[in-house]
Amino acid sequence: MATMRSPQPLTKSAAIISRPARPEVTQILPDLLAWLNDHGYHVIIDLETAQYTTGPEVVPRAQISSRPLDLVIVLGGDGTLLSAARHTAPVDVPLLGVNLGSLGFLTEVPVASLYRMLDSIANGDAPVEQRPLMTCELRRGEETLSSHQVFNDAVVNKTALARLNKYELYIDGAFVSSYRADGMIVATPTGSTAYSLSAGGPVLMPTVDAFVITPVAPHSFSHRPLVVPDSVEIEILLRSGDEFAYLSLDGQPGLDLLDGDRICCRRSPHNVSLFRTNDNFFEVLRSKLKWGEDER
Repeated sequence: MATMRSPQPLTKSAAIISRPARPEVTQILPDLLAWLNDHGYHVIIDLETAQYTTGPEVVPRAQISSRPLDLVIVLGGDGTLLSAARHTAPVDVPLLGVNLGSLGFLTEVPVASLYRMLDSIANGDAPVEQRPLMTCELRRGEETLSSHQVFNDAVVNKTALARLNKYELYIDGAFVSSYRADGMIVATPTGSTAYSLSAGGPVLMPTVDAFVITPVAPHSFSHRPLVVPDSVEIEILLRSGDEFAYLSLDGQPGLDLLDGDRICCRRSPHNVSLFRTNDNFFEVLRSKLKWGEDER
């Protein structure tokens, strides 16, 4: 429960971003809004949060970064936090992820610990961890069709019915290899525990300055994941012929690709700041991935 005190003047600003269709948000919001008001925050909420409450100013998620913010509270799972990170990256505001999901690598704060964490933030002693973002561009010929900020990964993949596609990999313009595979993943250290991990890629500590490139079900057994410095530019050239392929960014619906399209990834100038409750990365891995349970 939130502790009550005399409200302070509204000198700070906070945003609340929520996952839709989570009825528990309705129970969380009254005490949360009261705590923020008591601690001097002007509160804005996204459209998803507006489904659960009335009163605070409603700002579409894509426009939240246009407001001065001191804190963003994310109510949901890792997918909701990924969305929040992409939309708030330009202003480098710290995010507090409250876990309403199951796995929760990023949204590690349980609801029961929410106010203890908020009190730590108010006292200035809550640890903040910097996570890198990746800029990914879709290029067709000489034209850049789109550019995106990516927190987890960029995935070039075939459709369910397509045959294996061919991909050419370049690092800083140098040819690495051709791959025949279901797809290719370029992941940040944060994203190394997502799709890349399930495809056989390594786990990177979040503080490692690197990207991991993981082929998905490659036709050749000699093709293995690569770990490269995040100072390089990674280019994947699609050679699909008449087959279909798409580009998915942080698990979002894919962008259709054509033969000859290039996906170029490099480190973004922006980072994501996350409030953390546990700075022991390996303890988090043991808990979330159930490491060692078979030996007990």
